[in-house]
Amino acid sequence: MKSLLLVIDMQKAFINKNTEFLIEKINTLVESEKYNDIVFTRFINTKESLFVKKLNYYGCIEDDKEIVVKTKKNKVFDKKTYTALNNDLKNYIEKNEIDKIYLCGIDTAACVLKTALDLFENGYDVYVLKEYCASTHGYERNKNALEILKRNIGENSII
Repeated sequence: MKSLLLVIDMQKAFINKNTEFLIEKINTLVESEKYNDIVFTRFINTKESLFVKKLNYYGCIEDDKEIVVKTKKNKVFDKKTYTALNNDLKNYIEKNEIDKIYLCGIDTAACVLKTALDLFENGYDVYVLKEYCASTHGYERNKNALEILKRNIGENSII
C-alpha cells in the first residue's frame, strides 16, 4: 500500500492569525517520512478569474502565492480552482500506484473540502488530517467544514 500526503495551498496569501500555526505542524509532518509520497498544491489566481470578478478576491496573483512550508523538492501542482483533483493529479496517483490519500492544509471550508469530496466521489480512499487543516476565517468555520466532511465522506475519514 502506498500513501500520499497532499498538502493543499499552504501559501503566503492564506496565512493569518487563524492559520499560521499550521506552518510548523506541516513542516514536521513533511519531515516525518510517514507517507510514501508527498505533493503540494499552489492556487494561482488571475485578474480575469471568477475569484476576482465575483468574490473580489485578489490574493495569489502576485508574490503572495509562494508556498510557506518546506516542499523538500516534492512535486507542486498549480491549480486555478478550489479542487486539487485535476488530470495531472489523477495521473500522478495512478502512475505512483497510490492507495490512500491524506489531506492537510488551507482552507478547510473551501479547497480542502472540495478536494476531499472530489477524491471521494472519484473512488479514492481519502482521509482529512483534522489537526493539520485550518480556515482563514477561524476555528468555527474549520469545525463546521470538518462536520460537513464527516457527513459526506465518512466519520472515519476525518482523523
